[in-house]
Amino acid sequence: MSLFSVHTLGCGSARPSLRHHPSSTVVSHRGSLYMVDCGEGAQLNFMRQRLSFARLRHIFLTHLHGDHVFGLPGLVGTIALNGTGGDLTIHTFEEGRKQLKAIFDYFCRDTPFEIKFNVIEPREAVILETKNLTVRTIPLKHRVPTVGYVFEEKPGQRHINAEMTRFHEVPVYMMNNLKAGADFVRPDGRVIPNEVLTTPPSKALSYAHMSDTMYMPELAEKIGPVDLLFHETTYLEEHAAMAAPRGHSTARQAAMVARDAGAGRLLTGHYSSRYNDDTPFMKEAQEVFPNVILNREGLVTEV
Repeated sequence: MSLFSVHTLGCGSARPSLRHHPSSTVVSHRGSLYMVDCGEGAQLNFMRQRLSFARLRHIFLTHLHGDHVFGLPGLVGTIALNGTGGDLTIHTFEEGRKQLKAIFDYFCRDTPFEIKFNVIEPREAVILETKNLTVRTIPLKHRVPTVGYVFEEKPGQRHINAEMTRFHEVPVYMMNNLKAGADFVRPDGRVIPNEVLTTPPSKALSYAHMSDTMYMPELAEKIGPVDLLFHETTYLEEHAAMAAPRGHSTARQAAMVARDAGAGRLLTGHYSSRYNDDTPFMKEAQEVFPNVILNREGLVTEV
């Protein structure tokens, strides 16, 4: 099982569709779950993917449009009915805090856990830091204040070379020091370099989630060379004239951001309900950037 994966719960846009659910994504990292947006039906797709409510401690809202938020009261109510303990933190703007607090105070007043709010702003900032992960915001251009999120693993420790540590008779209590990069000094005073006793740490992976936004050429530099990029692809290029005025992007524009950012792969999504077939999104994006994944509900993508 992957230690870093992205679960798609909904990849449709604002207008209801029988083909897609509204926006919601879950990032799974080393046993912890982080939800990005919570459109209607999110809790049902959460359960369909057999994800654990007990592991969900953070919900990140990109902006305050209904198709990204309306699933929250139901989700919180279900978590409460399950008797899940522990706090739940919702990362949102001040207006989101006010509106959601009023809803939760009325409909979810008996939750066995505390609902906390981390008030964010539409600017670049690190908003969460755990032992293994950093989450930062990037401002986007939409019709209301909007941010994207970048999930970045912290550099890991070096790996023990068991054969060499046995050969040099390194005591067990020294292993953590070796992982941190220390050399080993033998009883006779000879120094064994760390590079002899360990191998380099695993590559630190990263995932960027760029929700509703018009095309931003400058976005690529702000994101950086992530391993997996979700960038909204609401429209095809034939409807590009609709995209910018509504604060959205085309599949081609998303691919341009992925290419310029040096992303490993591009994950499509937030499809307009005007389309009855999603495959043109992939084909259009691949004309610019070859490593494209066609998103759908139930998809699990390893970072």
